[in-house]
Amino acid sequence: MPPLLHPALPLLLAATLTFRALRHGLCRLPLPAHVRADPLRTWRWHNLLVSFAHSIVSGTWALLCVWETPEMLVEIETAWSLSGYLLVCFSAGYFIHDTVDIVVSRQSRASWEYLVHHVMAMGAFFSGIFWSRFVGGGVLTLLVEVSNIFLTFRMMMKINNAQDLLLYRVNKYVNLVMYFLFRLAPQAYLTHFFLRYVGQRTLGTFLLGILLLLDVMILIYFSRLLRSDFCPERVPNRQHKDKFLTE
Repeated sequence: MPPLLHPALPLLLAATLTFRALRHGLCRLPLPAHVRADPLRTWRWHNLLVSFAHSIVSGTWALLCVWETPEMLVEIETAWSLSGYLLVCFSAGYFIHDTVDIVVSRQSRASWEYLVHHVMAMGAFFSGIFWSRFVGGGVLTLLVEVSNIFLTFRMMMKINNAQDLLLYRVNKYVNLVMYFLFRLAPQAYLTHFFLRYVGQRTLGTFLLGILLLLDVMILIYFSRLLRSDFCPERVPNRQHKDKFLTE
């Protein structure tokens, strides 16, 4: 069925509007004083709150999908479950919402890396949503959201200048472990799968291209994370206030 007539469109629209409504609700919560004093920090805080909520829900959901349908770990193209399909639609809705939020808030220039990531993620998810293929791969990709729970929490603490707290120091080590387990490991596994799969079908080549680009981005983010949290003496003194990505 052509994508413009696909029954998944209402699911995508509902998910996108859900995150938009969530953002409006979270904007009513009180802000930390240090965040409230800066309009850019305020926008970042609200944006990260939505991301934090998405990571908690999607990360837990992805773990449950793999638990309920373990063949997703092997049959990355053909394994399918209703829960996994809904999860991919749910997360695609988040990426649509976040893309619109960045553009409407005029943060595109500072957040171009996020926009590139979102476009690639949506391109990969749409193969599962509109053609019901690689739903298992989409679910495995979303295991990264378990890592993002701790990564986003870290970024929120940095925005609030809370790096000196014990909680931040504990979280940075937990974040490092989760980064290996739920970001680097699944990405390496999926890349290995598609490198073997690439010669078989055109869609596999397309998804491999996205994965390789994401691999580069993930390694760059990882180097920034290590430099910022474990080699702070190498971080330049000049801070880029308009940079969305807090290292």
